Amino acid sequence: MKVEKKDLPKSQVELQIEIDQAEFKKYIEKGTIKVGKEVKIEGFRPGKVPFEVLKQKIGEMTILEESARLAINATLGEAIEKHVEKQAVGQPKVDIVKLAPNNPLVYKVVLALLPKLSLGEYKDLKIKQKKVEIDDKEIEKTIAEFREMRAQEKKVERKIQDKDKALVDIQMFLDNVPMEDGQKKDTAIIIGKDYIVSGFDKQLTNMEKGDKKEFKLPYPKDFHMKNLAGKMVDFKVTIKDVFERVLPEINDDFVKSFGMKKVGDFKKAMGDSIKNQKEHEQAQATERAMLEKIMDKTKFGDIPEMLVDSETHNMLHELEDSLAQQGAKFDDYLKSLNKTKDQLTLDLLPEAVKRVKISLLIREIANKEKLKAEEKDIDEYIEKMKQTHKDNKEALERLSSADYRSHAANLLSSRKVVDNLKKWNVVK
Repeated sequence: MKVEKKDLPKSQVELQIEIDQAEFKKYIEKGTIKVGKEVKIEGFRPGKVPFEVLKQKIGEMTILEESARLAINATLGEAIEKHVEKQAVGQPKVDIVKLAPNNPLVYKVVLALLPKLSLGEYKDLKIKQKKVEIDDKEIEKTIAEFREMRAQEKKVERKIQDKDKALVDIQMFLDNVPMEDGQKKDTAIIIGKDYIVSGFDKQLTNMEKGDKKEFKLPYPKDFHMKNLAGKMVDFKVTIKDVFERVLPEINDDFVKSFGMKKVGDFKKAMGDSIKNQKEHEQAQATERAMLEKIMDKTKFGDIPEMLVDSETHNMLHELEDSLAQQGAKFDDYLKSLNKTKDQLTLDLLPEAVKRVKISLLIREIANKEKLKAEEKDIDEYIEKMKQTHKDNKEALERLSSADYRSHAANLLSSRKVVDNLKKWNVVK
């Protein structure tokens, strides 16, 4: 194995690794067996298909690509250990430079190196955590939402009244031009609740099935879609159906459906739930303030671009997942911001840098205070994750890998550091 090293700016290093033809041949043999297990060829048992036969069936590059993956996994760690003195952090970026029949394998890896870091104060910072309080209005609001979810609806042939539900078709125009995504069919509008823009629901009052109406409404100047903020929008609506909605009374029969006997028990449970949620949010805000204060007291060397890029990528994925869970589309979210994905990525960069810095200082404190996850805690965490994904064979394989164990160890060690930092710094 031949390795060439090149130092790069911002705490990064590049290794170009060449595996000669004779050595790579061993990995081609392993790659042939692995690919052969996944391809059914009549007359041969899985994993026993000769290279030439497999090559004719699926193409030589498919075999070489799998062989290269095996070779990289087997040789990368040794190359890093022998040629990189400083500690690498994050995931290495690997690119294949040369992969061809009867040739050596050449690949390139770029590594982010642990930057110099000078910790400031991280104990006795006296971060205050506010006491959480709730009032009866918050409880009543939550109960009202439960009533809305359990509302009984009945189609009626009359004019729309307050608290009714109207099923409508909507067309929206800006400067007499139909708006993109502004044509909505069979849209449910609850009279008395703002929809699209304040005042829209009131425009439907006293209309009935089959009626059509045109009206204008202004969008607020601080509206999240900048192309609509402060603009007057034209609406055309058609009433498709009208539903009377009857909300259930809050009585002992109602709360039985939630597993409770008395209304008082239900209200207490709602209060406890709201308080727990607010306490969780307050604890997160306090933790964030604490970590940012420690970060501000810490001096950092050059932060590797790879770490920032990776964190930005993670943040985008987190956002996409969050929107998907809410039933929203990422592209629609971008349109609402009037931004491209690249523009949003730039917006996320400052937060990504902050998150990378916090991750680095947690790592430094873990080393300084000798805080690391216990093996039994790692085993318990992985076992718990396996139970969660017990029906997913692919996930179970990943959870059993050395890489995932390392990830779990880092995660639990970080939690241990943060828990100790709270003990040292947070005053309730």
